[in-house]
Amino acid sequence: MRIVLVDPSRTTLKYISRLLEARRHEVRPFTEANEALAYTTSDLAVGAVIIASELEAMSGVELCWDMRLLATRNRPIYVILMSSDQDRSKLIEALDCGADDFISKPPVAEELYARLRAAERLAAMQLELVRLATTDSLTGTFNRRAFFEKASDACTQAVAGKPLAAIMLDIDHFKKVNDLYGHDIGDKAIGAVAQAVVSESETVGRLGGEEFAALIEGAKLGEARAAAERLRAKVAALRFDTCKGPMALTCSLGVSEWEPGDTIDGLLKRADVALYAAKTGGRNRVVAADSGFAAMAGGETHGVIGIRQRRQP
Repeated sequence: MRIVLVDPSRTTLKYISRLLEARRHEVRPFTEANEALAYTTSDLAVGAVIIASELEAMSGVELCWDMRLLATRNRPIYVILMSSDQDRSKLIEALDCGADDFISKPPVAEELYARLRAAERLAAMQLELVRLATTDSLTGTFNRRAFFEKASDACTQAVAGKPLAAIMLDIDHFKKVNDLYGHDIGDKAIGAVAQAVVSESETVGRLGGEEFAALIEGAKLGEARAAAERLRAKVAALRFDTCKGPMALTCSLGVSEWEPGDTIDGLLKRADVALYAAKTGGRNRVVAADSGFAAMAGGETHGVIGIRQRRQP
């Protein structure tokens, strides 16, 4: 674990650093609170902070509060206040101000190690809960909510001028797969298609039963269309052994690119309209959205779902 250690005494820093390094922790020692806070802000790998209550620029309790503000659901930071004063009122104040734990100064080695083991368990548990809350259990891709949260970051960069494109994918005649081969084969098919989509994008969400959305960051429409064509070929090459013999799949895809003044909803609407055109145009093909598709998407009032409701499976 990477640990930020803050204490005004260099002697104390050396002593505690040796204790931590003996258990293979990475230690980043600081005598100044502001320097420690700045470092922790920039280094997302910091997992724990040990803060002496006796600091100069600000109190240890104040630094606990500032460190707590850096923690997010995806970035757990375990904050330990260290003090030679065992005053119970200070303990309560520290916990109220964001500290997760309180330890005596100088710390007893085995007690320090035990508290850090607890920190690692809590961090692992939090990250696992986040994973379960944001991941589609069948495919391992983002679920709908997490996809749109992730997309907001990409849209912020697109507003600043970074190219962005979207791909909407739907497995062709998927109801027949479930009806003819069973839902277990259908689940395998969805999982295999998801892995194919992930090979072309880091931001992939399962938006419906057999429907996926992918963001291609840094790509213009032509590059995204090429990625979609590769994806279509990968899906067409998949084969599944079933009790009724080998099974193959095809998919239809719609592609769109970010336009000035766009939103994630508008970007996906155009890709979804293009996907509808791919479906009605014969399936197993890629259609890229142009200005005509933008007009069609702009006429919808129910978002991506409204477009999808009139699409054939």
